Amino acid sequence: MTNDLEAIRKGKILMLAGTDLAGKDLAGADLAGADLSQANLSGANLAGANLQRAVLRANLRGADLTGADLRGADFRNADLRGAAFANALVRDASFGGAFLTGASIGNLDLSGVDFRGADLRGANLARAILYSADLSHANLSGADLSGADLEEAILNGAVLRGANLTGANLLCATIEQTVWDGALLDRACLQGTPLSL
Repeated sequence: MTNDLEAIRKGKILMLAGTDLAGKDLAGADLAGADLSQANLSGANLAGANLQRAVLRANLRGADLTGADLRGADFRNADLRGAAFANALVRDASFGGAFLTGASIGNLDLSGVDFRGADLRGANLARAILYSADLSHANLSGADLSGADLEEAILNGAVLRGANLTGANLLCATIEQTVWDGALLDRACLQGTPLSL
């Protein structure tokens, strides 16, 4: 597997669907456009990896994606519980239906990212830029969205029960049938948002 890992790191093997790479060190790997659907990457070190446009509908539970290039990556229905995303490039990625409970994705530019139906319970999204992000029907119960920029974000049918939105910018956000029970909205900007709690 050592030779295979080196070939994977260099981007020589990109068809990796169903591969078991749990706990493997793939830091800095060039996996742009790789097919990692159904792969086991739980606990894998993908720090600084190039995963642009990669298909990552996989088990990434507890994976380290620190500083990884994830632009345009497909994480739909992936298990990303407890994954670390510090300093990652995430624009235009798709997380529809993904499991991100407890994930740390704060301080990131998530503009235009698709989180439709994602499970973001207890996730750290503090100070994240979610401009025009689609969070329709996402579960954000107990999530930390303090200081987050949700301008023009789509929150239709989202669950924000007990979420911390202190100081968040919700300017012109779309919020039809959004559940706000127990959400903290201190100093939140709600201008242009038809909020009726």
